[in-house]
Amino acid sequence: GLVPGLLNLGNTCFMNSLLQGLSSCPSFIRWLEEFTAQYRTEQSKAQEHQHLSVTLLQLLRALSCQEVTEEDVLDASCLLEVLRMNRWQISSFEEQDAHELFHVLTSSLEDERDRQPRVTHLFDVHSLEQPETTQKQISCRTRGSLPPVSNHWKSQHPFHGRLTSNMVCKHCEHQSPVRFDTFDSLSLSIPAAVWGRPMTLDHCLHHFISSESVKDVVCDNCTKIQAEGILNGQSIENQRTTFVKQLKLGKLPQCLCIHLQRLSWSNQGTPLKRHEHVQFNEFLVMDIYKYRVPVQKSSHKTPEETPGTKDGTAVKPPEAEQTPGTKPLFMNGASSSSSSFLMSPGTFPLAAFPECSAPLYLYRLMAVVVHHGDMHSGHFVTYRRSPSPRGALAVPGQWLWVSDDSVRRASLQEVLAASAYLLFYERVHGRAPQRGPE
Repeated sequence: GLVPGLLNLGNTCFMNSLLQGLSSCPSFIRWLEEFTAQYRTEQSKAQEHQHLSVTLLQLLRALSCQEVTEEDVLDASCLLEVLRMNRWQISSFEEQDAHELFHVLTSSLEDERDRQPRVTHLFDVHSLEQPETTQKQISCRTRGSLPPVSNHWKSQHPFHGRLTSNMVCKHCEHQSPVRFDTFDSLSLSIPAAVWGRPMTLDHCLHHFISSESVKDVVCDNCTKIQAEGILNGQSIENQRTTFVKQLKLGKLPQCLCIHLQRLSWSNQGTPLKRHEHVQFNEFLVMDIYKYRVPVQKSSHKTPEETPGTKDGTAVKPPEAEQTPGTKPLFMNGASSSSSSFLMSPGTFPLAAFPECSAPLYLYRLMAVVVHHGDMHSGHFVTYRRSPSPRGALAVPGQWLWVSDDSVRRASLQEVLAASAYLLFYERVHGRAPQRGPE
């Protein structure tokens, strides 16, 4: 029931801890398998090892016990070598950060995907002779089938998500077009603690999406309104007002990486580490943080029109809505009796919700990366799930503690008491959405 450890090559615990966390996310491993399928069919073994995706997949499969290995301790120096080939200068003898390495891996995988052809090359005879049978064939006028698009090159990795940014003028209530930004992890600041109240993951998430005022912003609508009220064609200056800005999650990923920012600065400008404990649970409900286009109350909209939109943009900013089944607001990580069902190991909490109000965006904790020490030196360790056998349906509730080449069993209570730095969640199937896929 244990997994292989990783050799410390000299301050490489940041890499070892991250690899153990990633290897506990089955969706990410499955994506890598699909991503590297074309390499295995079209390139030699010598060329395969030049790709980050192939090297990363081999390591994660070994760490998740999907490949038979007789070694108890593995060497991950091959990952550093392939990253150096991708022009990343990472020294294995200096203190590094696991979260920064996570960004390096995801951005390098995106670069690798973008370098691949989006359609099959005309001279690729092998692909033309053996098209994918699973993809719907497209017939042209000559009744011949066109080569299929290699869809796994276009697919995003499971950590890819999108943030929405809403800007609303406080004077005329006009909303600017919604902006979408991509993310591979949610980097959450820890708000100031209230005496006598525990800090929870929901406090950090709510602080992340809380609205803020942005002053001295040019409002085109206010400028237009004033221009309509002025005669004789007089020129007017752009009207500057205060806008309210709010972030929401436009697209939630299959694998969710949450980074708790533990770096702070003293009044003298020296870096300090925040050691307070942030409570989190085995299951995470994200419905209340999901962006939804608000539905207008007017019943004059036709079914073909998108509710609550005008010219492709939302008319009114979304409120911090409470989806049924997600109350109270601060339930993810709270120790109240209302969320005690989330603590049960290895079971889905869907039974605690009525069928009509079960959460759509339910996540299960897969790994926790912890940093011991201060801002100048320390050590990374990982709590991770014990991998289930290939093709098994049951998910074991056994947790492991991994520190480089040391591996032991751990309890769920020990995991939840850890001072988390990185949290890896994977989405589980909740109730089916009522209006089609996301």
